[in-house]
Parts: sequence; structure tokens; C-alpha cells
Amino acid sequence: MSQPDEYIRWFSSLSIADVPLVGGKNASLGEMYRELTPQGVRVPNGFAVTAEAYKTTLDQAAAWPALREALDGLNAADVDDLASRARTARELVYNAPLPGAVRTQILEAYRRLAAEYGDTLTVAVRSSATAEDLPTASFAGQHETYLNIAGEERLLDSVRQCFASLFKDRAIAYRIENGFDHFKVFLSVGVMKMVRSDLASSGVIFSLDTETGFRDVVFITGAYGLGENVVQGTVDPDEFYVFKPTFKQGRRTVLRRSLGGKEIMMVYSGAATGDTTRNVPTPEADRQHFCVSDDEVMQLADAAIRIEEHYSGKAGHPVPMDVEWAKDGIDGQLYMVQARPETVASRQSTAMLDEYQLERKDKPLASGRAVGNKVAVGKARVISDVAHLNEFKPGEILVAETTMPDWGTVMKTAGGVVTNRGGRTCHAAIVAREIGVPAIVGCGNATTEIRTGDEITVSCAEGDVGRVYPGAIPFKVTSTDLSTLQMPATHMMVNIGNPETAFKTRFLPNDGVGLARMEFIVAEYIKVHPMTLVHPERIDDVAVHATIDLLSRAYASPSDYFVRQLSEGVGTIAAAFYPKPVIVRMSDFKTNEYASLVGGAWFEPKEENPMLGFRGAARYSHPAYAEGFALECRAMKRVREDMGLTNVRLMIPFCRRVGEAEDVLQAMAGHGLARGENGLEIYMMCEIPNNVIQVDAFAKLFDGFSIGSNDLTQLTLGVDRDSDIVAFDFDERDPGVLDMIRMAIEGAKRNGRHVGICGQAPSDYPEVARFLVEHGIDSISLNPDSMIRTIRDVLEVERKLNIAPRAS
Repeated sequence: MSQPDEYIRWFSSLSIADVPLVGGKNASLGEMYRELTPQGVRVPNGFAVTAEAYKTTLDQAAAWPALREALDGLNAADVDDLASRARTARELVYNAPLPGAVRTQILEAYRRLAAEYGDTLTVAVRSSATAEDLPTASFAGQHETYLNIAGEERLLDSVRQCFASLFKDRAIAYRIENGFDHFKVFLSVGVMKMVRSDLASSGVIFSLDTETGFRDVVFITGAYGLGENVVQGTVDPDEFYVFKPTFKQGRRTVLRRSLGGKEIMMVYSGAATGDTTRNVPTPEADRQHFCVSDDEVMQLADAAIRIEEHYSGKAGHPVPMDVEWAKDGIDGQLYMVQARPETVASRQSTAMLDEYQLERKDKPLASGRAVGNKVAVGKARVISDVAHLNEFKPGEILVAETTMPDWGTVMKTAGGVVTNRGGRTCHAAIVAREIGVPAIVGCGNATTEIRTGDEITVSCAEGDVGRVYPGAIPFKVTSTDLSTLQMPATHMMVNIGNPETAFKTRFLPNDGVGLARMEFIVAEYIKVHPMTLVHPERIDDVAVHATIDLLSRAYASPSDYFVRQLSEGVGTIAAAFYPKPVIVRMSDFKTNEYASLVGGAWFEPKEENPMLGFRGAARYSHPAYAEGFALECRAMKRVREDMGLTNVRLMIPFCRRVGEAEDVLQAMAGHGLARGENGLEIYMMCEIPNNVIQVDAFAKLFDGFSIGSNDLTQLTLGVDRDSDIVAFDFDERDPGVLDMIRMAIEGAKRNGRHVGICGQAPSDYPEVARFLVEHGIDSISLNPDSMIRTIRDVLEVERKLNIAPRAS
């Protein structure tokens, strides 16, 4: 569809090399349309009004001298002066008439596009600057886009509006900050078939995790209606992760998902007003369901992976991508409507590890989605309207309902950002990452709970949930150059329970996960007792039923809710460390802890000492919990088989007797988790003296052991570790406890079984870590906050024992 016209280039004739001619956005659209449409990546057809058309328009209007005068000597830090000069510049450009040849060629191309798509065609008219979407700078959101444009005169007017938007306040300030000459950056305009996402959904895809830079996932966000709400952060979107390595192996499953509030949706105001948009409340039924199906998530992930691979191939190195997508509510198809290199997370260094840690934690004023991993302390400035931006002082914490691109100049001086609305791909999050300050988005109540002048602490150092605390809380920062850190011969593994911290934790030096705690996922994400989900008819509390209905509303059944939430939580941890081993402990709640879950009181007995009661392996084949254990097994089978995360190994806790172990293994096999099938290894927690005494017998049933020093200490010394009164007698360094640990290590090695430790002792006591190394333990699993220190301790022990560290 190419043609020799000077001012028009069809997407089919463009490539990424044409940035000087049609700008970054149009060059990328052309590249995708030409190269990726044959691969099944759907891109709307269209054409670019070239940068030469913009230049010719201003040449013939003799507008350049007045433009230079308008911007000469501008200080972008003076918000009022910037606004006045920018307004003058936009008026100069908009009032420059389109030359006859430019006008004619635009209309001829528009008529050809209408012939392709039919008389009902409406178009998106999008700005594309010649310095836009470069690998080192993103001009995202700086210039204007006009949607659902119909009719020739409205099209021409929209082109002029786009030209003028090169001199929006935010665009001028961004160019100054990044060293671009205003008069060497020109504007092209893209005209493309309008994807009617106002009748469906839209969003943003990143081909890596935006918070950690983890490159093995595709991160997809979406909401109903036009995409502006997702981009600007005025809506809390649905979120999905897809794991690239297993996706490419044919395992087409969602790794993890989060149901967003999707409170509003942007639609068109009506045919009479053309591109005018308005936000309307999202119907409650739609809010309770994901905006795209799992199959559509897979289509989006496939497109993102193909786009990333294409751009990486051209560049000769990995190029993570930022892609905008839209679903057409008329034809039901998914379209990629923009793609550009991701310029923030992909440039993070993984060689230096900065760990932020609060010295105390108070009750938070507000919480939301954390952006980054830093902590900031400062005075709050609540901004309710753009008119008050000039009151903002550098270093303050910006608190607002949401942020807009026009706020960029002020945001770059903020110490941190807190918003009521928005997801992790919204404007506030993108700018915060770019300038390197912590942000918490989607708090809901920040502007009501925080007042201007309040001193607050913004903490993004506690996983995916960011918290705003009152006052100035002291914190420390520990920096480690990981490129110089050797790894000891002893394998160093990590303990983890929270999936939200998995992608960040994976960057620590490690040999996999020695203990993935299932209980955290059940308590924090599922919240409901598994037997309550299996037998809701046994509950006679209306409030419990309402809670179950609310939590499981987006799933096929309450049981499906449990299986998917647990499998996605464990799957996220397994994917983060893939292909290293991840040892997942089956549930080890005690009866009082189970009873605290929603509906748990109907299914749990009351025990005098739950620590020594109905817990661990004893529950799994017992009639009171067997159906709940079946759900756990279904979830783990889904992780290993449907998700393809075969690096997951399973571990049985608190297994008192050999006969009990045999019953549990038989039950697991009945649920499709037979030891040895599909490479499944099953470990046992070695935490009861009888486990040590009968280690030879247990070794015939299990592939390995993990010493649980907490329970082994309490049962060796007869000390209830939950009792404050006798806490002084709980000491893992007691000679008797150490002797038990020594016998466990020797017994496992005698039987050719892996043996590690996942208790607290080696994290707390360097002398215990030394003891373990001296007796030849295979692995030590630690909490993340003690990993670096303990690695150094173990290296020193091994040096004294003449054990060489591993080669780099």
C-alpha cells in the first residue's frame, strides 16, 4: 500500500529505521504492521503524516522566528512562565494552515483507509515525535492523541492539534531536562483504524516485571473502556503475569493474577461530539470479573513475546518492551496499538543490591501497591487540583488522587509519591521509577488520612504492599556488590512465603528455595479455611457466606478459587527461582491458626496445646481434613503439570511416625502426586526426635530431609516455643539439640539423601552455621535479610576448613 507521496507513508512501507521521518511511535507501528502481522500479531492499519509535513506547515506560515522568541530564555522550573510560553507556542503552530499538498495527501490516504474498512470507519489520530520512544528516553504521554475521529475536516483539525501538542508544557519541560533541542524535534501524526475498546477493554503490557526488572515474565494490565484510565492511573486495573520459559514450552497458563477494582471506564460521549470522552461507573458485575479471559491473556502474552523477540533480534541484544493493547468491542479481536522499548526497569543494575529496612513499624495511615523498593521520609503535600501545584516544595511527598503528565515537572522534585488511584503501570508509577523515588499507588484513602505538613514515612521495602507510616521512622540501607561475592561450597537457599517478594528475592545470591511456606498464601490471599470452601453448606453464618461469595466471585467455584490462588502463589515463587529447586512445604497450620481463617471455627477442634496437636502430616489423611488436603494436592499438581514448573519439590511437615508417612504418600499418589512420577521429589521435615531416631526408615520413603531446628529444639528440650515464660530455655545451641542435628545429617548422608536446614538457627547464630558446615550439611536455607551476612560467615568457616568456594 506504499506510495511516493512526500507527506504520507503507509504503515506497510515503514520500519523502525524511519524514526527521523515519522517519529518513534509511527516507526514502531509500521515495523510491527509489516513484520509481525504475518506472525499473527494484530495491528490496525493506517498511515503516517510525516515530520516533513509538520516542517513544511511551519515553513510556509513563517512561524519559526515567533516560536523561537516564545521559548527563548525559558526557565522550565517556573511553572507559570512555562504555561504562558507554551500556550503561545501552541497557538502559533495550531494557527499555521496546512499547505494544500499536505491537506490533499492526508485526505486521499484517509479515503483509501475508509475503502478498506468501510464507511463506518473512525480513526485514532496520534502524535509521534521524531525523538520519541528511544531506548534512552521515553516521551510517553507528552503529546496528544485524538480518538474516534470521523469526517475529513475533523481529521485535519486533529492533525493540527497534534502538531501544536509538541509544545505542551510537559513536552517542553521533558525536552529541556533530557537535552533535546526544541527545533530539532519534529512531529509526525499517525492515522489508524480506531479500535473500539470503549466497548470492551484495553491496557498495557510489559515484557518484564516493572518493579524488579525480572525478565522471564510478561506483565499485563487491563481495565474496561479506553486505555487512558490505565495509563494515567485513574483506575485500579486487573493484573496478570505469564512466565515466558514455560509458555514457550507450550504451558499456556496464567502464572499469577490480581482482580483490580476497575471503578470507572472511559467511553465516548456520543456520535455528535466525536472524540469527546467521559468516565462512567463500571457495572458492578463487570468489576467482579477479569476484563479479559485466560485465553485472551495468552494471546496478549504471545504478542508481547513476539514483539520483544523481533526488536531484540534487530538490536542484537535483549530489548524489553512496553506495549499498549486494545480489544475491539465490535469484532472481538485484540490489537497491539503501540510498542516502545521499556526504558526504566530494564536498565536497573543487578550487580549492586541495596536493601532498605525500617527500624520499627507502626500502624500505617494508608497502604497500596509499592513502586520500587526504597524508603523516603518527608513532609506531605496534598494536591487536590493542578492549580495548587505551584505550592509544592522540592523534597516533599506528593499526595494526590492521581497524577497527570502535566505534573511531571513538579514530580521530578518530589521525595516520594502517594496516590489514591492507579496500578503499577500508571503515570505516577512510571515517573517514580524513572526518577528513582518510592511511590505507593492505589491507596484509596491517602488524601483523607494524610494532611499537608504531616511528616510521613513512605515504605516500599516490604514487598508488593507499600505503606505510609506517620512520623519519621528511622531506616537503614545496606549495599552489597554482588559481582564480587563468592558462593560457598555449601548450597545457600532462601526461605520465602510471600509471592509478592519472590521476584525481588531471586536477585539475591542463592541456590533455590529451601522452604516455601504455603501458610502465608492461604492466610493472606485465600483467607478462607479449605474445608469451608469444600462444604459451605455446613456454615450457618450469613457473613461467612457473603465473604466466600465476594472472594470467589471471579472463579468457577469456591474450590477452584482455592486451587488457583494457591497454585498461582506457589507458581510465582517457583517461576522466580526457575529452574533452581523450590521446596514447598505442605500446610502446617495449627488448629488455632486454622480456626482464625474464614469459616475455620466450624471445622477445627479446640486444643489445649495446638503446638503438639492436630497439625502437619496427621491431618492429611484424616477424615476431618482429607478433602482440604486434596485441594492442596490439586494446586501443587497444577503448578507442576499445567504450569510446567517441575522445579517444585514437596515437603511433609511434622510427620511423627513411619506409618503416618506411608499414609500421606499413598494419599498424595491418589491425588496425582506420586513420588518419582514426572520427576517429583518428596522431602520430609526432620523436626521430631523420632525422625532422627528412625532416619533410616524414613529415608526409604523420602528423597531428602530438611531439618526444622525450631520444632526440633522445642521437642528435644521440652520447651513450648510459644510460651514467653520458658522462652529463656529455648536455645538451638544446646549440646543436646546440636547432637540431634548431627545425627540427622549423618543419617541422611548414610542413606544417600539430601539434607538441609530451614530453621531460624543459622540465621540468628553464626556458630550454628559453623557447626552445620563442619558436619557436612548439603544446604542452609535462610531468611532473605540474613542471606548476605550468613554467606560471608559460611565462606569464612569453609576457609578455615580448607573447603574451596565455588568457582564464579
